[in-house]
Amino acid sequence: MSDLLRLEICVPGVPPVVGGLVEEALPDPVDPVREGLTAWLAPRLAQGWEETDTPEGAIFRIHLDDNPAGRDLADALAAAWPHLAIRRESVASQDWGAAWKAFFTPIAVGEIFEVLPPWLSHEGHADRTPIIIEPKMAFGTGHHPTTALCLERFGELSGLGRIAPGMRFLDLGTGSGILGIGLCRLGLSGIGLDIDPQAVFCAAENVLANGVAAAMRTAAGSLDCLAPGERFDVVAANILAQPLAAMAPHLAARVAPGGVLILSGILAEQAETVAAAYRRTGLPEPVIRLSGEWAALSWS
Repeated sequence: MSDLLRLEICVPGVPPVVGGLVEEALPDPVDPVREGLTAWLAPRLAQGWEETDTPEGAIFRIHLDDNPAGRDLADALAAAWPHLAIRRESVASQDWGAAWKAFFTPIAVGEIFEVLPPWLSHEGHADRTPIIIEPKMAFGTGHHPTTALCLERFGELSGLGRIAPGMRFLDLGTGSGILGIGLCRLGLSGIGLDIDPQAVFCAAENVLANGVAAAMRTAAGSLDCLAPGERFDVVAANILAQPLAAMAPHLAARVAPGGVLILSGILAEQAETVAAAYRRTGLPEPVIRLSGEWAALSWS
């Protein structure tokens, strides 16, 4: 296996607003640099990244394959953000697992799910539904708000009976497979699609690790992989705002009458644009849930 590139990006914090107002009563200041960097990274890093808050600001930590594509991305990052301090170092491949193990901890999501890595699967809580995810180079570990928003909505709609055992799902942009696996845990069956073959490989491994191979199949591709007219009771797509808006008529057509549609990977300021694209297909106003700068839209 090749070595990896580790990039650490230092983003200075926004100074607190002071004056005649009580500082504790002020909302958290918006950090345009941090938001801009997040928006720049999101379409380029399907595997995600780590963010750590410090008294001086935030540190973004990224791991890339140490190959021409990885180095090109590192160069593009430095060129796009020349005013930020970026530290680049090579990490031996054998340290990759150790680095993830130090970062990846169990996380409770909503009222139902708990996402755990395989080496901590024995530490799950009895009152939570476990999802075992091997953190690799595919998006979706439960730590990112967009993934968590979708899983939380699954739990809510399951409690309301809108997502129920026996239903069929489509997980578009499956990444690690986490959303489809979560739906399988609720008694559904379906398919996870991703245009990245490496993501499909990771998803297939996680499907096996969770014992849901009989309920979920994976494939490389997009909506054109599906049979003409095939519809699903639950459609989930955690991608990005622009492709979600562009495919609105085609994706909405894959939702069975009375079905559920959940979209994420959307920045909060992009939510209305995506919602408008789906209103044009005849859907009503969505329920919008926010987590920090990210949004999830759902129709049920």
